[in-house]
Amino acid sequence: MKFTETDLKRLWRPREDSVGEDNGQVTIIGGSRLFHGAPILAVKAASRLVDMVFFGSPERDLEKVAKLNSFIWVPWEEVEDYVAKSDAVLIGPGFMRFISEKTASEERRLACDDECRKNKEITGRFLEKFPDKQWVIDGGSLQVMDPKLIPKGAIVTPNKHEYEMLFGEMKVEEAAKKYKCIVVYKGPVSYVSDGETTYEVEGGNAGLTKGGTGDVLAGVIVGLAAKNGPLLAAAAGTYVMKKAAEKLFLEKGYGYNADDLAEGIVIPA
Repeated sequence: MKFTETDLKRLWRPREDSVGEDNGQVTIIGGSRLFHGAPILAVKAASRLVDMVFFGSPERDLEKVAKLNSFIWVPWEEVEDYVAKSDAVLIGPGFMRFISEKTASEERRLACDDECRKNKEITGRFLEKFPDKQWVIDGGSLQVMDPKLIPKGAIVTPNKHEYEMLFGEMKVEEAAKKYKCIVVYKGPVSYVSDGETTYEVEGGNAGLTKGGTGDVLAGVIVGLAAKNGPLLAAAAGTYVMKKAAEKLFLEKGYGYNADDLAEGIVIPA
């Protein structure tokens, strides 16, 4: 079935008498020495939707960038404490699969080097320690993990390449049902499924192929997942991002980037 603007009316709305932290807290885990921007884009998007965003990274140099944004930088040694108190957690944006892009393509397909093993360990450790958290799994975590580690009810947000690495040739509904998760298959028409209900989310434009737009989507979804069911959060997040891209196209044509997209996210009142 198609996801429409009418479906957005089912989303959580903050109460007028709400106070700090009533409207959601999320933790975002990601980043690397190469991909500094990815988790920042996710944070920027999520911070528009919840009361508090905590951000932690194994890449310590990111703290210098983190101080310039609207969230709380969490020392790596304390990330688990913040995961424990968060309503939803995003892991993977900006994690690397390989140390160097110089690795030959066949090696890249088959190998798992030190960087890959590090991110696989981090991803597995968090997912196994907090299986009951509302997880959103994106980017580098999807590229290194075994799908058997996906917690029940988690949201996974693969592009075409990541989907094939994770699920092979399985259909979206089949993968969602087998692993008891919500799959967001990104594309010109995106498909969001929990194995029982599948939404087609149309719209957007070719500007969404630009680097970082998937990180924005992951940030929107984790923000919505803090106070909404995972299927609704995933489908609504996909829908509002595509609508933001359409609005940007009217203003700028294809001359917009992921930062513009993160700043253009709107949840109708």
